[in-house]
Amino acid sequence: MLRLSFPAFNLESFRRKLASVDALPQLCVLGVVSGLLTGAVMVGFRLLLELGGFILMPGNDPEAFEALSPLLRTALPLLAVVLIGVFLWRQPAAARKLGVGHVIERLTHHQGRFPMRNWLNQWWVGVASVLGGLSAGREGPAIHLGAAAASGLGQWLRLPHNSLRVLVACGTAAGISASFNTPIAGVIFAMEVVMMEYTIAGFMPVILASTVGALVAMLVFGSEPAFEVLSVSLGSLMNLPWIVVSALFIGLLAGLFIRVARSERIAALPVAIRLAMVGVATATVAWWYPDVQGIGYDSLAASLAGSVTLDVLLALVVAKLLLTALTVASGIPIGIIGPMLVVGAAAGALAGLTGAWLTPGFAAEPGFYAMLGMAAMMGAVLQAPLAALMALLELTQNPHIILPGMLAVVVSGLTARQLCRCDGFFISVTRHGLHPLQQPLMQALSRISVPAVMERSLATTPRMVTREQARVLLDAKPQWILILRSTGDKPTLALKAADLARALMDEQIAEEAETEDALIDLLEVPGQRLEMAPIHLQATLSEAFERLNDQSVDALYVEHGRRPKHQRISGIITREAIERYYSLR
Repeated sequence: MLRLSFPAFNLESFRRKLASVDALPQLCVLGVVSGLLTGAVMVGFRLLLELGGFILMPGNDPEAFEALSPLLRTALPLLAVVLIGVFLWRQPAAARKLGVGHVIERLTHHQGRFPMRNWLNQWWVGVASVLGGLSAGREGPAIHLGAAAASGLGQWLRLPHNSLRVLVACGTAAGISASFNTPIAGVIFAMEVVMMEYTIAGFMPVILASTVGALVAMLVFGSEPAFEVLSVSLGSLMNLPWIVVSALFIGLLAGLFIRVARSERIAALPVAIRLAMVGVATATVAWWYPDVQGIGYDSLAASLAGSVTLDVLLALVVAKLLLTALTVASGIPIGIIGPMLVVGAAAGALAGLTGAWLTPGFAAEPGFYAMLGMAAMMGAVLQAPLAALMALLELTQNPHIILPGMLAVVVSGLTARQLCRCDGFFISVTRHGLHPLQQPLMQALSRISVPAVMERSLATTPRMVTREQARVLLDAKPQWILILRSTGDKPTLALKAADLARALMDEQIAEEAETEDALIDLLEVPGQRLEMAPIHLQATLSEAFERLNDQSVDALYVEHGRRPKHQRISGIITREAIERYYSLR
């Protein structure tokens, strides 16, 4: 009988392969698994929103604020800020960091590891902010929940940190894809906004994760996009100058949003005052214009269809933009992508109506300008032109809109960046030079973990050894000898084994060591000794490089093991080894 045998899965071998820069097959496997996990998480989050809509909203629609009585829809945001203030602000400041900004921070400074408390907070805060009628989106929570879930998988498997970075991108892409049903835009968003780099090893697993995440969401919610888009076209080329003007206007709106959202004056106010401002302002506007509440996808779809009245469009452009910015500035962690799409679509529709009034014979439909406005606002606020264009293409399924879309996105992005002096919203706090994730050196060093570069051939010994003990050490043919200053200590110095071998052949030491029991002080052996500090086996080369600089040492010994008292030394990594790796790339 023919028997098929398959190699047994070895997790330790899997980890070792992931540590290198060429671990594409292993990363693709992780991409598929993280896509499944993130898709399931997003289905759960969206079902929670729908359950809330079933309980609170007429017609079981979580966006149906217009169908509520004025008294109830104004009470909801007040209740939401009270809940968030009472239950979130009692926690430490670190636990209140949620959303896309938190994902980028954890990727930048914590190797893509996420605290469980923040992840749990994101569930209820995301639901409360949307169903509570604040101007908030579901995409920010989706990205946080997806990225943290995918990273949690890597942490549970104790994978090297370079693979955690890719898992964060996979979770981000799958979260966007499962929310919008836009897998390509999810991939570009993850690489352009979160990872801030493009690599083949990064793209392929992220594409798989985004595809799988979208498929999981389709199985539950169907294949329809987040909102219906009508078929429209540019028509006359005479529209191009007005597209430029419209994009300039939207770029200024994007700059205004970022300025208000990053206002230090608002952030300096007491917490109670900030929360009260958000609740009262939202409730006041919602009394007359409930369209500003929630994500606003129903208003966006109406803007694209050209069925929104002028006063509602103005309310969406002015009030929803300022309410979203005020909520962010007050410290309430909400998703901004959905609201900004709504504001951009409304601003584009206004521009289209104005164009039709100025040039009635040539102007395209307001819905066409609404589509462009949606992409222009997203590209300008995030400084992510490719993600905005891909979202525009996938949502409209109309390749003919790409040319005017490119023009609108570029003009709005340049306006926000150059005229308003605003970087991308999620990195606008960085004022000096490039964001750490954008630095070429750190990008290259973050793609690989220390096991792929470290020297494994080493021996550990006390400072004082006999001539025979020194020979035994050298018989193992190590490259490095790690010296313990005293018994029980961690090694703090490294000596090249070749230097000790040379010293043993030196006539002077031979004369001093008249007997085999005479001790040799390894600190007195001629040769170069490297000061060392510890680093964990899962660390990336960027972490190793930073630790070398922080500790002012020239080498690191690599520890392996989960319990501090039972860790063993797996290797040594020197500054020269890191520099040699980078120079060869």
